[in-house]
Amino acid sequence: MKRIQFPCIVVIAMLVGLCPHIMSQTTSGAAKTAPQGKPTERDGQRDFDFEIGTWKTHLKRLLHPLTASTTWVEYDGITVVRKVWNGRANLIELEAEGPAGHFLGLNLRLYNPESHQWSLNFANSSSGTLSQPTIGEFNNGRGEFYDQETFNGRAVLVRFVISNITPNSCRFEQAFSDDGGKTWEVNWIATDTRVKDEPDKSQ
Repeated sequence: MKRIQFPCIVVIAMLVGLCPHIMSQTTSGAAKTAPQGKPTERDGQRDFDFEIGTWKTHLKRLLHPLTASTTWVEYDGITVVRKVWNGRANLIELEAEGPAGHFLGLNLRLYNPESHQWSLNFANSSSGTLSQPTIGEFNNGRGEFYDQETFNGRAVLVRFVISNITPNSCRFEQAFSDDGGKTWEVNWIATDTRVKDEPDKSQ
């Protein structure tokens, strides 16, 4: 959805074998003057462990995004989330029914250990291909993921948010912006509730 070097005098002391007390005095002084290292980046490879399992999903979809339309369609279904690569990836399958018909969706999420970010790769059965990935990360219990896509012939920004995370529920929201992120129109809202007899497999 994607790091302190000893001063030269210390290196020289090590090479010529100066006595240990000189070494300790030199490194002590260096510790006072050396710049602070870059803070360690958070390892997010288990960010999605909370979601492993089976969920009841209620989905709302805006039928015609970016047209000033207010017509929504709703679906109810089941989402199954499976851990892959010991948590560094996961696979989501959604099957839902509603007045607009039958919906089959898939999401492959991949963790990049170098960037400490996730890429979210969506697909539905009608297209059979993975979409442009949204990329981002979690902060303070909220995941935000972004990308740029073409929608109805126009370049739009896409934002995908995961929020309201509890052991038994979570919310997903997708929005488009056609003005460079100044305003956003939400077009997809999904609320998941864990199936009660499904054990929490995040541990």
